[in-house]
Amino acid sequence: MDAAYQLQSPPTQALIIGASRGIGCGFVQALHQDHRVERIFCAMRDPDQPNALSSLMASEPERIVPLRIDVTDEDSIAHAAQSLIDVDASLDWVINTVGLLHDAHGIQPERRLRDIDASNIQASFSVNSIGPILLAKHLTALLPRRSPSIWATLSARVGSITDNRLGGWYAYRAAKAAQNMLTKTLSIELRRSHKQIRVVALHPGTVATDLSAPFRGNVGKEQLFSVDQSVNYLLQVLDGLKDDDNGNFFAWDGQQIAW
Repeated sequence: MDAAYQLQSPPTQALIIGASRGIGCGFVQALHQDHRVERIFCAMRDPDQPNALSSLMASEPERIVPLRIDVTDEDSIAHAAQSLIDVDASLDWVINTVGLLHDAHGIQPERRLRDIDASNIQASFSVNSIGPILLAKHLTALLPRRSPSIWATLSARVGSITDNRLGGWYAYRAAKAAQNMLTKTLSIELRRSHKQIRVVALHPGTVATDLSAPFRGNVGKEQLFSVDQSVNYLLQVLDGLKDDDNGNFFAWDGQQIAW
């Protein structure tokens, strides 16, 4: 693993959703290296199944705490929120890394209009846009009202309407655009009660994970990031957020992306 970015203002307690693999796992591992971070809650669909964090959770059960969350199951989110309330959690950072671009059941990005399938669009919206706002519905009560906090969700540049020059990928583009609108709307409401919160959408770049695996054949070596690289870049972005960055969309290099 590459050396983790050294945060200037680390969270005391953080929740990473989608922690069992890919970028989510990378965030947990990076924050774990900073012992100023007292507790990291690791949300995943099935924490009982062996995963890349299993040994870490077993070795430090008080600091690396598993949670069961399926973003397509609101009851699981509500139950996880209550379990956090029960242990007096106060979340300085919440980072959602869950996303769906393709799966083993036939969901693939559409190349042409005739490839559109209604059930695939519904599945994409369920994970990429509805799931993140349900997380906010149940978990934002755990954010501090009188101190700085961050609510971040991984989006994708292809969700930018302004940046859409190639077309295709109808379901994923639309679901990510919807996620972006929901994130922007959330940033406005939360700022009324949480005066120092930064709600942001993040584009991690093209990262060597299962999500990007079938689509990175034409990606240059310098444009394909390891999980550690992407996480370090994103930590720098999060660590550097200013008050007026609330409600914005940032790429891995800190550049703002037009909605």
